[in-house]
Amino acid sequence: MTLRYRYSEWDGTQEIPPLDADEVLAGLTDDLMNFGDLQHALRNMMQRGMRMPSGDRMRGLRDLLQRLRQQRRQALDRFDLSSVFEDLQHQIDEVIDLERDTLEERGDEADRQRPRPAAPDSGDAADNANAASADAGDDIRRDSGEAAAAAGSRGDASERGRRGSQQSRQSSGGQSSAGGEKAALAEMLHNIVERKRRFLDGLPDDAPGRVRDLQNYEFMNPEAREKYQQLLESLKQQMLNTFFRDFSQMIESMSSEDTDRMRQMVRDLNQMLQDRMAGREPEFDAFMDEYGDLFGDDPPRTLDELVEQLQRQAAMMQNLLDSLPGDMRRQLQDLVGDRMAEAGLDDELGELASNLEALYPMRELRNQYPFRGDEEFDLQAAMNLMGDMQEMDELERQLERTQYGGDLGDIDAERLEELLGDEARDTLDQLQALLKSLEDAGYIRKKGTVWELTPRGNRKIGQKALAEIYANLKRQNFGKHNVAEVGRAGERVDDIKQYEFGDPFHLDLKQTIMNAIYRDEASVPVTLHPDDFQVYRTETLTQTATVLMLDLSWSMALRGSFQAAKKVALALNNLIRLRYPRDSLYLVGFSAYARELKAEELPYVRWDETVLGTNMHHALIIAQRLLARHKIGTRQVIMISDGEPTAHLERGRSCFAYPPSPITIRETLKEVKHCTRKDIVINIFMLDRNYYLKEFVGQVARINRGRVFYTTPDQLGEYILVDFVSNKRKSLRTA
Repeated sequence: MTLRYRYSEWDGTQEIPPLDADEVLAGLTDDLMNFGDLQHALRNMMQRGMRMPSGDRMRGLRDLLQRLRQQRRQALDRFDLSSVFEDLQHQIDEVIDLERDTLEERGDEADRQRPRPAAPDSGDAADNANAASADAGDDIRRDSGEAAAAAGSRGDASERGRRGSQQSRQSSGGQSSAGGEKAALAEMLHNIVERKRRFLDGLPDDAPGRVRDLQNYEFMNPEAREKYQQLLESLKQQMLNTFFRDFSQMIESMSSEDTDRMRQMVRDLNQMLQDRMAGREPEFDAFMDEYGDLFGDDPPRTLDELVEQLQRQAAMMQNLLDSLPGDMRRQLQDLVGDRMAEAGLDDELGELASNLEALYPMRELRNQYPFRGDEEFDLQAAMNLMGDMQEMDELERQLERTQYGGDLGDIDAERLEELLGDEARDTLDQLQALLKSLEDAGYIRKKGTVWELTPRGNRKIGQKALAEIYANLKRQNFGKHNVAEVGRAGERVDDIKQYEFGDPFHLDLKQTIMNAIYRDEASVPVTLHPDDFQVYRTETLTQTATVLMLDLSWSMALRGSFQAAKKVALALNNLIRLRYPRDSLYLVGFSAYARELKAEELPYVRWDETVLGTNMHHALIIAQRLLARHKIGTRQVIMISDGEPTAHLERGRSCFAYPPSPITIRETLKEVKHCTRKDIVINIFMLDRNYYLKEFVGQVARINRGRVFYTTPDQLGEYILVDFVSNKRKSLRTA
């Protein structure tokens, strides 16, 4: 039956199975082998996530960063920041249009009431003239600040006009007087309307300038005056919310007493901040007892928390200003200043801004956002958007710090979920569970502020490396090694033979009885003859001391060989510890100098980046000193390298030369001869095949009678372990 697999793009609906600590450890092993740094390997796993055996991929911090940045780009591509002024412009234009309509009506009315060549000589005309005169006078007095609201004044004027009409009928002399008064008042009304028109015509083109200049204008239209006052109040609330977002409810219905209390609160806050900067302990508790009700349902618990909160809110307005073009920035700054001055808080808030900057600099909170969309929004929506962008920036900094060495606990999980949704929160929880699974399994542990491998984790990595190598051997039909001889003593093996005099009596009882039954045709009792006896074969084992010389020069990493070589060293160490506990394995790393390595250090070993040289001479000296501890059994050196020696030890100092100097070659071969005289076998596994390298290792083989294997990083482990195991056993056949 053919199996079919279908792959689809990750959409967040796939379920990740529970994490397995062995799989997690396997996922970071390659990075650990390559860089020799567990922190680096863990960081890489946190950044990239992890591919699960099921084929699903657990997302990492880079995926969260990518989603966050994409969401920010979408906001930048969506909105038009200049529309903040367009909305303000629309509101102030609506106010001006209402006022212009009223001026147009009153101007037409004044023109109708101004003197004409032939004035009507009737009672109705007199009535109209007197009424118009009263209206004009009323407008003049209102313009001078002496009249009440326009609607009421017009009714009073009509009543006075009717009374004047009755009086004019009683006196012909009154008709002349009323006509003169009408003409004078109409002319005055005409002049007032023209003056207001000129004022409106002279307003600045920008909305903030219009808002500012209209503060000294006396509206004729009551609706226009009301809309303008509403606009001013809205702007004042938004500006105050820049500093005090939690005061929104109070600001919406702020009385003069509320304004005085807020002003006093800001003064007391400035005093606390000045005390802090002077080294004195501010009375924060007393401050909160007095003004805590102003800070909403979740007031700050410390002065530092309050300072940070206020500075973040102030940064929203600053980011809005920084993101605007220069002319709009100046206009909005002027508008902000005017609104603060109107509330009587400009000096106090200016001092507060300076104190906050001294205690909690805004540099990390400031940013300029290049909005490039076409969707319009108002000033309040712009302020809210600045808050969202600020939260995205802060979350981005948390994710970046974490992926380069920070703690996952430093990420604000609630903010992450709020901005990116439940799936992002699940990813963060899975990353935290990943570390916990390794810790619970006993593979890693915290030492101070860093993680380290435990001995159990070290062994597990070695076992995995060994399993990978033997898996390759199995696929290539290795694994059963030729046995030339069977032995009289030693370790029992699974093969059996007929007993011969002198053999160890490792009796195979089952086969022995079966031989007797076959011979006597299942008669009872069973009688044993000497030819029925079957015994297990035995093998003698050599005791081996091995020095694994590992090239740590820069070229090993450059050619991609270092990771494979280190994996083989771990596998070989694990093989000897588990299968041949009586054997000894030593590790020696060499580059410009050589040094002994401990097995527990092996996962962390890195190539030498700062020095040059391949000092086999020094490594062979150390290898001979280590092998001198063993007087019996086989002693051998396994060397893994990718180049000829380019350095030697001279009076305790490394002498480097490339191409290799004759002195380096001579000194290295001299140590090869010393090893040969001590019956130390040198087997070399070379990861390159250039002419000079072949010439050098050929000389080593001729001198030492060891073997040279030319291999590649992916086959390195197979070559070494096949050679080691095949030379481990010496089989002796019985006579």
